[in-house]
Amino acid sequence: MKKDTSNQSRRQFLSKASLGFGSIALSSLINPFPSIGKSLVAPRNGGIVGQGHFPAKAKRVIYLFQSGGPSQIETFDYKPALKKWHGKEIPDSVRGTQRNSGMVANQSTFPLVQSIFDFKQYGQSGAWVSELMPYTSKIVDELCIIRSVYTDAINHEPAVMFVQTGSQQSGRPSIGSWMSYGLGSSNQNLPNFVVLVSKGGGAQPLSSSAWGNGFLPSHHQGVQFRSGKDPVLYLNNPYGIHQHDRRRALDYINEMNRIQQEISGDPEIDSKIQQYEMAFRMQSSVPDAVDLSNEPEYIYKLYGEDARKPGTYAANCLLARKLAEKNVNFIQLYHMGWDQHGNLPGGISRQAKDTDQATAALIMDLKQRGLLEDTLVVWGGEFGRTSFSQGRLTKGNYGRDHHPGCFSMWMAGAGVKPGIVYGQTDEFSYNVVQNPVHVHDFQATLLHLLGIDHERLTYKYQGRRFRLTDVHGEVVKGILS
Repeated sequence: MKKDTSNQSRRQFLSKASLGFGSIALSSLINPFPSIGKSLVAPRNGGIVGQGHFPAKAKRVIYLFQSGGPSQIETFDYKPALKKWHGKEIPDSVRGTQRNSGMVANQSTFPLVQSIFDFKQYGQSGAWVSELMPYTSKIVDELCIIRSVYTDAINHEPAVMFVQTGSQQSGRPSIGSWMSYGLGSSNQNLPNFVVLVSKGGGAQPLSSSAWGNGFLPSHHQGVQFRSGKDPVLYLNNPYGIHQHDRRRALDYINEMNRIQQEISGDPEIDSKIQQYEMAFRMQSSVPDAVDLSNEPEYIYKLYGEDARKPGTYAANCLLARKLAEKNVNFIQLYHMGWDQHGNLPGGISRQAKDTDQATAALIMDLKQRGLLEDTLVVWGGEFGRTSFSQGRLTKGNYGRDHHPGCFSMWMAGAGVKPGIVYGQTDEFSYNVVQNPVHVHDFQATLLHLLGIDHERLTYKYQGRRFRLTDVHGEVVKGILS
């Protein structure tokens, strides 16, 4: 017999209907711009803006983050004027334009120092590149070198957070998480956002908040792949547990989660279900994804002998190419150790030796496979270094402090002009004098190349609509192809 609902109370009606209201509200929060022609139903790939706000130039990103702050004066920003100023005090009118870190607060003199390394022009672009980068110099016509990047932060942790999340404070979503939230996945068996950290590293710490999801649903967080027996922690079944047992247990857990989701309407439960299912699929997909044993000999010759050693920067670059082939959308490499406050010549030489060949190899490898056409590769750190010496200046040794006022990055591949140098700094490499690119501008441009309008990719949290670029950022149109 059909149940009579005519005598339901207002309280009963609202109680049963609340989940429906909640789902409507959730849809409006997730997609606050129905006028752009997108359905309130999430698209098949799981991204909130579907295929993007406009046609994308890049399908995926490989971000080679050089943590610690590589010196622009020793790499890509050639300053011959420093030769005549070498050992002389930096003019107060110049030094006063930028704040310095507390590490030079007690320093009584600030002598300018030229780079100990030679520079030459390479390629048809004639870009100046340091002798530290012999392999990168060979691919300079593939690069868009930006010498006029600047940031707001002066210490490592807030500076890394700023360039990776758009905020100096921890707790905001990273670039990869925003991309995952906006565009979804192109491979259902691997994470959207994979993180690779070089083993060893430098003195300064690297927080996992740099690849965190912040207030976005947790399945958008970066998944760190490690070298060794277990690439992803806690992924393998415990001893004695077979795959069919795991599947049965997962089905029961998911059913309980769905019941709880119907009761509470908590969208984070959906994230939990997605994470369980992804982990199950990754049990078979990850071992194949990280297996480099079948790479031919010429590939190891291209990337260098370090590519045979799991966890090195070279091995991670090779792994990044393989993940790109499998359509992982955002691949983030972190390589620490670029923080040379003292003994800069020796320290930066080691860093360049560890990274230069593999970086250039990645670009060449992607190009020969046709992947560079739709892959955006980014290289850079969190800030630059001062043109004056930190600590004692000797004939063969010096150091450089943190410097937010200008630093160099490069981009290559999908959507950017190859073989150009964009922006200019003053004769001391202390201030930007032409085409400044703020960190938020860089972030806006990266999203633009992915087909995302940075002002329209938002998430409502605690009553405010947040975005990667906060309330700032302009697309750098001068570097777009």
